[in-house]
Parts: sequence; C-alpha cells; structure tokens
Amino acid sequence: MSDPAVLFTITEAELDTGLRGFPVGTCMSSDVDPQTGVSYVGYPIGDLYDLEPEAVVYLLFYKELPTAEQLEAFQSELRGRMGMPAEALAALKALPASGHPMEWFINGLTLLGMTGKTGKYDQDALNAVAWVPELVAAIFRIKSGWGEPIAPRKDLGLVENFVHMLGMPNADTERLTQVLRSFYVLHMDHGGGNLSTFTGRAVASGLADMYASLAASMAALYGPLHGRANQDCLNFVRSVGSSDPVEVEKFVRANIASGKVVYGFGHAVLRNEDPRATIQYALGNAICPADPLFATANTLRTVANKVLTELGKVKNPFPNVDAVSGTLLNAVGLTDSAFYTVLFGLSRCTGIAAQIVDERLKMRNGKGVAIYRPDYLALNQPPRRLEKA
Repeated sequence: MSDPAVLFTITEAELDTGLRGFPVGTCMSSDVDPQTGVSYVGYPIGDLYDLEPEAVVYLLFYKELPTAEQLEAFQSELRGRMGMPAEALAALKALPASGHPMEWFINGLTLLGMTGKTGKYDQDALNAVAWVPELVAAIFRIKSGWGEPIAPRKDLGLVENFVHMLGMPNADTERLTQVLRSFYVLHMDHGGGNLSTFTGRAVASGLADMYASLAASMAALYGPLHGRANQDCLNFVRSVGSSDPVEVEKFVRANIASGKVVYGFGHAVLRNEDPRATIQYALGNAICPADPLFATANTLRTVANKVLTELGKVKNPFPNVDAVSGTLLNAVGLTDSAFYTVLFGLSRCTGIAAQIVDERLKMRNGKGVAIYRPDYLALNQPPRRLEKA
C-alpha cells in the first residue's frame, strides 16, 4: 500500500499564523478559488445569484439544484417550519437595549436552542433556516423602535417573508426585496475555512447542538476582521465625502499615508475582483446609480484599485464583497450600518448549518468528523520544580 499523499508541510515560521492556507478537512457545499471566486457545489456564484433563494438553500443541503416540483415542495416545507418559539421571542425583548445587534443575534440563536431544538442536526438546520429571518426581523423592529415583531406569512418566500416581517417604515418594498434576495444568496456560504464557518463546525464536533454551534459561529462573525467589516466598509465610504475621482484619489492616498485601511479592498484568498462584488455593482448601477454613496463606491472601485496596485500594498488590490454591499443596503433604506453583520449572519447561518449537517451526519461514512483537537507546541516553558522547605 502506498504512503498517504503529503498535502502540506509546516515550519516553525508558520506557527501562530492562524492556520492560514493549511487544509484541515473537506467541504461539500462551496469552494473559493483565488481566480474565479466562490462557487456553490460546483456552480459559480454568477450562475446562482438570481435564482429563487430557496433553490440555492436546497443546493447547499442536497448538492443538486431542485427541479420545479422539488423546489415547490421545499418551499412548502420551509413555510411549514416558520414560526419561531414564542418563548424565545418574548425573552428577546428583555435583552439590554445597549447591546450591539450582533450580540442580540448571538443571544437570540441561543434562545432558539433553549426553546425549540429537536437535537437532530438535519431537522434543527432546516428549522434554523426558517426561524432565523423571523429572529433577525424581530431584532430590527425591537432595537430600531419600529414596533412589535410581525408574524410570518406562510404564503411568502424566505426573503419576501423577511421583508414583510421587517415592516420597515417608508420602504420601497420592491427594491428592498431585490437587494435582499441578492444579498442573501451571495453571502450564504464561503468554503469551510473562514473563521465563522470553521468555528461553527469545530463547536459542533463536540456534539453541541445546532443552535449553540450557530451562536458560536456568529460570535466569530461579529469580529471586525471578519463579518463586521461590512459595517466598517460603509462607514469608510461615508467618510470619503465625494464621488469625484480626483477627490477620491486624494482621500485614498492620504488614508494609506497615515497608515489607515482602505476598507473593502483585498481578500485572504481571492486575487481578482470578487464576483459577488461584480454582481452587486451591476445591481447598484441598475437600481440606484445616482445614489451618492453608491456613486462613491463605484469611483473607489477604480481609484482604490489603481492606487493600491501602484503602491503594491496588498496581494489583491481588487474590491471584495463588502466594498459595495453596504451602499446598496443604505440606498434601499437600511441606513444603520450596525445591523449589516446581522444581515450577513442571516444568510451565512444557512451555509454553516448545511456544512454542520454534512460534517456530523455524512462524513467518515456517517460517523461524523472527530472532535477538533489541533496541537499547540509549548513555548517558553522550561522544566521547573517548586522548591519546598
């Protein structure tokens, strides 16, 4: 029998680098290619972003796009699961008003587990897909002072139902739905190695339930180097103050000269413009081309890339998905950037749940992946003994 293939070697210099680039497992739902970007079960995201969101959810869970009949049945199944536990909704209202929306979301997922888990990963995953939009909509309404949470309508699709439950004052429902459908599909999954997905899978490997695992993954997403970057990106675009290319270039150069970050540009894996950003730029040019902040983001797309390429500051000087997503949300009335990572989490919980189901119920011939237990080497710990009298 031949020796197992060597996938990588590691040197001392690569310790304490966050496992960056080292394969530790497999993923059956998505992949991130440095040149072509994210794909779901082999389909490039550009083929999927305008499908019914439930069809893409089905793809992540069952690894094939549904037929028309399968899609209708799956939509009906998800509608039948709608209606998060009333006890969890009541407890949500008691959370501290000062908490960040992501802190509310993390606690809300824990409440769903306390009041509604079945203990079966596949069933809890699909319940989470149906309940999380209601949870997020309730967080918006309570924290924003829009009124009492709105019950789901079982005649609406996932995203349409979310827009209904948001009940956003003075909303342009058609444009809001269009942006949120795209946002939901584009953010569902992103390979297995990003921090939030890795965290969720690791927690579930100890046989924690689906909701505890998702709460842990959202705690990881909350970090400003991960999901909360979309909040920071919009605030960065707002700070530019102009869409004029000359003024924008001056701003970018001054920002870099002072050691600050150009938010929304660069990526740990990608080496081209993120195709999810490309899709969102096209959407913005179709529905809100004159919006001032979107116009600034559009200018940054070219100017920041030029400056970063010239200075050689990053391996990837191209826009990532966060470069423009916030401006689209802002353009359709979701102006409070503090909620953006919750919208990201609403979508990403779907992909993480699907990966947890795969890892717990399908891998290793159904035994599931072993509990995560990486090794850490002792540092600066020479043998010592306590001198006793």
